[in-house]
Amino acid sequence: MQKRKMLLLFSLTLCLCIHAQWQRKTNLPTVFINTFDGRSINSKTYYVYANMVYVDEESHVTRWDTIQIRGRGNSTWNMAKKPYRIKFLTKQRLLGNDRANAKNWTLLANAADKTLIRNALTSAMGEFVGLPFNPAYKFVDLVMNNTYLGTYQISDHIDIKKKRVHIEEQEVPLPDDADISGGYLLEVDGFQDGNWFSSSVYNVPIRIHSPDEDDIVEEQNLYIKKYIAVFENRLKSSTFDDPYTGYRQMVDSSTLVNWFLCTELSGNIDGYYSTYFYKDQADSLLYWGPLWDYDIAYNNDSRIPNTVNSLMTDVGYGMTKAWMRRMWEDPWFAKLVNRRYRELLDSGLVDYLYQQIDSMTTLLARSIDLNYEKWGIRTRVYHENVLYSSYDQYVTDLKDYITNHCDFLLRAFADKKPPEPTPPFHPVEYYYRITNANTAKAIEANGYNVTQFANMEDRETEDWIIRRTNGYFQLINRANELALNDPTIGDVGPTANVGTALNVAPIDTLDVRQLWQIVPQGTDGYYNLLNTHTQHVANLRGGSNSDGTAILSYTNDSRNGESKNRLWLLTPTKEQIPIEYTGIREVEPTDYALAYDPTTQELHFGSDTPESLTFLVHVYSSGGKQIGTFLANDRFPMAQHPRGIYIVTWQCGGKKRSVKFQK
Repeated sequence: MQKRKMLLLFSLTLCLCIHAQWQRKTNLPTVFINTFDGRSINSKTYYVYANMVYVDEESHVTRWDTIQIRGRGNSTWNMAKKPYRIKFLTKQRLLGNDRANAKNWTLLANAADKTLIRNALTSAMGEFVGLPFNPAYKFVDLVMNNTYLGTYQISDHIDIKKKRVHIEEQEVPLPDDADISGGYLLEVDGFQDGNWFSSSVYNVPIRIHSPDEDDIVEEQNLYIKKYIAVFENRLKSSTFDDPYTGYRQMVDSSTLVNWFLCTELSGNIDGYYSTYFYKDQADSLLYWGPLWDYDIAYNNDSRIPNTVNSLMTDVGYGMTKAWMRRMWEDPWFAKLVNRRYRELLDSGLVDYLYQQIDSMTTLLARSIDLNYEKWGIRTRVYHENVLYSSYDQYVTDLKDYITNHCDFLLRAFADKKPPEPTPPFHPVEYYYRITNANTAKAIEANGYNVTQFANMEDRETEDWIIRRTNGYFQLINRANELALNDPTIGDVGPTANVGTALNVAPIDTLDVRQLWQIVPQGTDGYYNLLNTHTQHVANLRGGSNSDGTAILSYTNDSRNGESKNRLWLLTPTKEQIPIEYTGIREVEPTDYALAYDPTTQELHFGSDTPESLTFLVHVYSSGGKQIGTFLANDRFPMAQHPRGIYIVTWQCGGKKRSVKFQK
């Protein structure tokens, strides 16, 4: 009897010791993880075995004798307070029945976010706007190998699963008769990790998260690459805004607009650098989300120090911007964004975000104190824009950003108009600087060599005269009076014998190697320089930023509008070309006349020397509104314009001419 009492007392003492060991640090749940043999976790690839104890808000203890844990993240993995990924042996409802039943979960450190709540706040925003899948957020205190690590956030691992991204998961191994139209979980991934490919039209780096890299077969790879190519071709096409043949038939408008608005509302400068989207089985649409990785959003990254009055499509990083900018050219998308944004504001979005901030910060109050005792609240961890001495100041800063940025977006979306395409190039009587879209450095003639150099105002080797010649353009260097020339020898053609360095040569208006087309591209004012003889475009070698980098005669293909190495900004300087500059200014033809053909309803010039008709002509209505321009050796259609008086003006040989005519 005495022995049984002693055993009972020993068991009770042992139980009390065990429970004393697993005491919560604060009001939050506490997670205790102890790796086997105390091994360090120093890899994002290789797991370490551990045991884990979870003590919930009611002090109930749940223990797993064996889990696996490794590092995770990209930039965040290099921080002192590190994020982790944990993997259970069997599926676990770690956060309750209303969350996923899964093996894989994440422990986010939120080290770069002094409020610790930006990721959770964005998930709450996703729930408010109606995105179907939003990552879990559960704040905990983390103790690793008996060392307190701070306030962490348990969250979902982004994968295909019920209550995560709930779409059809493809079978492994893939049956012969499988429907491979879905599901695919994809990411525009600027880091280009894992199984990724570059899209065929916009060169967007796309990672295939599911099917998994180890399980996917070539048939599935080819299917999703072709699907994205079809989407991009529709988006790029001249009929991209057609409701039936354009890109709209391939996007789910609800998730598209809600994901887009959350990205812009949060001011996430990496929102277009890392963008999740997915395609389900037997479904032709692309869906957008989940929202992920928002710890440096809400004006919390000094790489772009003030995003309050900026759109991320203008200042953010990443290639998804190419898609979004194109969509902004579609009035349908602009109307969709404006309508949905006003709906969200009217539904109380801003007040909701304030309430979430207040709720989260109240919950975290005790844990925050411990966290910053360890990590320091004024310690710059990454690119934080501001450093304050108190947590409340960071929270106020976050709220102020939301207030001011939401006001800005209301104006910005309303003012946003589809951008005008880059217009045809018409030279003026000034010297030009020709700068590269990638480096902003100028083309210069260094002797007979053509290279790039830093754009310097007084550097005459960077000044170019651009004049029309035989329907094309010659580019003549101010310093040496030599013309830009493509010296490629042998076979010529858009893709034949490319890579020759451009040079300059004595002016010869009959040498087609010196004649160029200046081809407008996109909506940002850039042009290609396309050589008439070789059909090659001028390309900055390797995209190098170094002074002295050669300009090459290069491939002419579908990338002309996307590759910044091939895009050039032609900017007039403040200095006008002297009128006495021999052979440069256009000479007015001695015998020519303007005529109107009532049969074809076209304006045109007649001349015994049509090759001299190289000047630009402007056509105005009687009220003074310009209705169009044309080169004098072309014809100008008037069929779409009503009867009445019109005024035609041009300038040639230093003289301005004007003619009225009646249609």
